[in-house]
Amino acid sequence: MKIAIASSGLGHITRGIESWAHDTAHALHARGHDVILCKGAGAADTDFERVIRCIHRESPRVQRFVNPVLLHGLWRVGLATPYDLEATTFTWNLLKILRREKIDILHAQDPTIVLMTQRARRAGFVRTRAILGHGTNEPHKVLRKFEFLHHGCPSHLQEARDKGCYRPTWRAIPNFIPTDTFRPGRCDAMRDELNIPPDAFVLFCASAIKRKHKRVDYLIDEFAQLISSHSELPAYLVLAGGEEAETDELVQLGRDRLGDRFKPLIGFPRHRIPDLYRAADAFVLCSLREMMPLALLEALASGLPCLVHQYHALEWMIGDGGRAIDMSAPGALAGAVLHLATNAQERQRLGHAARTHCLDNFSPDNVINQILDYYRFALGVGAGAGVTARKSSGAHSARHREPVLSLRD
Repeated sequence: MKIAIASSGLGHITRGIESWAHDTAHALHARGHDVILCKGAGAADTDFERVIRCIHRESPRVQRFVNPVLLHGLWRVGLATPYDLEATTFTWNLLKILRREKIDILHAQDPTIVLMTQRARRAGFVRTRAILGHGTNEPHKVLRKFEFLHHGCPSHLQEARDKGCYRPTWRAIPNFIPTDTFRPGRCDAMRDELNIPPDAFVLFCASAIKRKHKRVDYLIDEFAQLISSHSELPAYLVLAGGEEAETDELVQLGRDRLGDRFKPLIGFPRHRIPDLYRAADAFVLCSLREMMPLALLEALASGLPCLVHQYHALEWMIGDGGRAIDMSAPGALAGAVLHLATNAQERQRLGHAARTHCLDNFSPDNVINQILDYYRFALGVGAGAGVTARKSSGAHSARHREPVLSLRD
């Protein structure tokens, strides 16, 4: 079985999707499987990596191109956004590799890549079965298009069933985390580097630094409320993430509200991220809805008590290793952080539970075995299975011809 893991952003974008692709390919290779890792930038650091040429989403020429094509309605062929342009040009070149190297399975979390490969198979250009790891919160009308898909959380698969968006070829398989890399410990050297006292309480958040979805402004407001009402508390907020359109504005907001209690880290080297977790006392994620964020798994593996919103997938992920609170309510996070900051015994108890829960459910061996079983299942599905699934899911009939590249109905 020849496997390809692909991500157009890997090599120039820092998100969970890119980390997932890197870690999955390397875990498969370490176990002796025939895998290639296809990335959109950077260098081929190993003999099983392939750098695929594409137009990068952050390129200035992309911004000049995308707006004019909108005027001509080319969103119907997948070129409406900078990401669409990147993923489409990436996949055009990826398909040549899939064909030349006779790849059996393509696994990706980029919907455009999987959808285009699925269509290339139907057209007879490649023999590759394409699997979407659903990590981008696509609407159900988009998910219906995918023959093979796995949700990270069982509750997301059940939610799809309840909404009438389901195929018998779909599964629930969680993400995994390298638990030997992300492990409990203490890193005073990182605290020294960040100019944080060794006895201070450190709240850590690894997230895209933006308002929408990740709600970094809410995090800053709540932490400001905490230190304003408890100025004697030696508490610091460390925020690490990739750069977004709002990043500079939010970083300035944090500095204005929190002063030297705020430690923003933009584009922090990935190989040093484990030390950030070991320099922290607790982890927070302020999203009201998530798929299965790797940062939360990293925190659990590192033995950090985790604060999340009361959302089914997040509550399932943390188990007994944290607290789920109503983060839509002003003051809720500030109160929860205060409780952890002033209760070391509670932090220790929750941190131990977090690590145990992660080892039991999200260790590489457990999850990689589930992934490989799904690959074998996908290869064993006959040509008619996809047609049956399409009809049973309520998707378009076979007579309806979708636009060649579009994810939109």
